[in-house]
Amino acid sequence: MVSVSVSVSVSVSAASAFPSAPDVADRADGGSPAGARLMGMTQIKDLLDSRTTIRLDGRAVDELRPVRITRHFTDAPEGSVLIECGATRVMCTATFTPSVPRWRKDSGLGWVTAEYAMLPRATKERTDREAVRGKVGGRTHEISRLIGRVLRGVVDMKALGENQIQIDCDVLQADGGTRTASVTGAYVAMVDALHWARRHRYIRPVDKVLKDSVSAVSVGVIDGVPMLDLPYAEDSNAMTDMNVAMTGSGEFIELQGTAEHRPFTRAELNALLDLAEKGNRELQDAQRAALAQD
Repeated sequence: MVSVSVSVSVSVSAASAFPSAPDVADRADGGSPAGARLMGMTQIKDLLDSRTTIRLDGRAVDELRPVRITRHFTDAPEGSVLIECGATRVMCTATFTPSVPRWRKDSGLGWVTAEYAMLPRATKERTDREAVRGKVGGRTHEISRLIGRVLRGVVDMKALGENQIQIDCDVLQADGGTRTASVTGAYVAMVDALHWARRHRYIRPVDKVLKDSVSAVSVGVIDGVPMLDLPYAEDSNAMTDMNVAMTGSGEFIELQGTAEHRPFTRAELNALLDLAEKGNRELQDAQRAALAQD
């Protein structure tokens, strides 16, 4: 079992919460990447109004919860990961099958799919298993499709060949951000499954199958302030909440954003995307650190 913990500590001053260095190019309006990026940071600082914002858990507005990724969490699957983001804990497994669904046969292409579920006591009050109720809920379907869609975005299906990877994400404990934690952990489990398949000569080299890395994080506007990585207490009271899946090269695969209490502005959207970019970069560092352990 390989475990990597990442905890980021930054100042709680919202005005100083964002990096001043132009680490990601932004060529909007034809200006220089550095100039555009610095302008964006200035706009975000103005939006946050230079207030000192201390969240319920003591984090700064641009700070992730502590992240811990444990590989080889269980023995049977080709890939098995426990990801912990604060109090949220999700077990992600990846099963490699040297075949594809019937509708995909003779296409020369592989397939990646995902299922998501929550344990009955993942939350404060027990919920019945969906299998007992005899019906999978709409939320479960939506999140399952989201995870599969995001992971397919970084896999070359032709290079995968007529093989399938099935992802299972089971929420052990929920405190907000379960779908984004599932994406982040499932990517690591999928990489391990692909390495297993390569060792058993089912696929080409893994770097041919994977086009990029991917992670996901939640952001939201709480009491008018954009914040990164929302626990349940913040998410349930957010004016706007958004889930952002981003590749290692900085491209977006999925943006899910909803205004809960009032419409959000373009300036708030820009601030949320910058927060999500920062958070995803740090999550991808955690993924790399975990995958480098063996």
